[in-house]
Amino acid sequence: MKSTQQEIRKQAGQLLIMGMDGTEMSAHLRHFVYGMQPGGIILFRRNIEGAGECYDMLAECRRLVATPLFTCVDLEGGLVDRFRDLIAPAPSEHEVASTKSKKLFRRHGEILGKEARALGFNTDFAPVSDLRFPISHAVMGTRTVSPDADETITYVREFLKGLESSGVLGCGKHFPGLGEANLDSHHAMPVLQKSWNKLWDEDLLPYRKLHKEFPFVMVAHAAYPMVTTNGTPASLSQKWMTDVLRNKIGYRGLIMADDLEMGGVLAAASIEEAAIGTLRAGADIFLICHKEDFIVRAFEAVVREAERDKRFAKILRQASDRVLKFKKKAPELKRVAPRPTEKTVAKLRAELEAFKQQVAEAHI
Repeated sequence: MKSTQQEIRKQAGQLLIMGMDGTEMSAHLRHFVYGMQPGGIILFRRNIEGAGECYDMLAECRRLVATPLFTCVDLEGGLVDRFRDLIAPAPSEHEVASTKSKKLFRRHGEILGKEARALGFNTDFAPVSDLRFPISHAVMGTRTVSPDADETITYVREFLKGLESSGVLGCGKHFPGLGEANLDSHHAMPVLQKSWNKLWDEDLLPYRKLHKEFPFVMVAHAAYPMVTTNGTPASLSQKWMTDVLRNKIGYRGLIMADDLEMGGVLAAASIEEAAIGTLRAGADIFLICHKEDFIVRAFEAVVREAERDKRFAKILRQASDRVLKFKKKAPELKRVAPRPTEKTVAKLRAELEAFKQQVAEAHI
């Protein structure tokens, strides 16, 4: 079945989660979002000044897009906390995990989920599921739980339940694991010299045990040459995404490539090649978090490739169908919280401060 260009463009839009500049919807941004019809929007600290303004921006995005929209944020607590200036700084994964309290693990997810939901988000790209090996401390800091996979799994499972109870989708990251990465993939591509057996027993264990619980799995821009026999990052690797994650582990949620603007993938491919390559390898969605030029170039390259190549057109259609089917089933996309007021923010701040006190007391 040959798709029309209009159908191909709709399908390509579903596979894109995009960022943008600004703290409110300008005429230019409105036109851009309407033209792209993305599957999702991601906001960062640069986009968030006030709770009401953030909520309004996301509400306008939803109005401009014909299908339900993933409204996304990176909200882990600690080093990655987009709301620290608006509400209050939240504790890190490591700080909460070291309490050894499953109740607090779940409460961590619940609190951050409440914050995200109140501001108009339905998707949180958290928690980090990488293991806490010493070699990665300089890069990951307090973002990881433990070098013990079982301890990491316990925290991640409870955090996801907390997010779910607040009406927010979570995400496992960064598959297949950055626990032994000594470079930041935002700037360069880490190369992990680790055997398949060690990865299977350690880094991959959270994905093996939680594959039915992750709505999304985000794939890293890191290379594992002892597994793939080359320097291809996992985010462009059919072996990792299709052979391992889909077929061997049995993951049936949505596979997402981390931000294609990151140095870790642009070291291996242009933005156009990265967008096409990640979809060929098995991703359902790719992130482009900032530059409009990169968003347009990647999107148009995907459309052109689908028009040129019937096999790629089928990949595009199948991925789009998976995304739309997921959206149709996800209750998190059907309910939107009321617009937040100063009172809403004050209540969230009080809940967070009380939680931080519980965490502090658990460490005594």
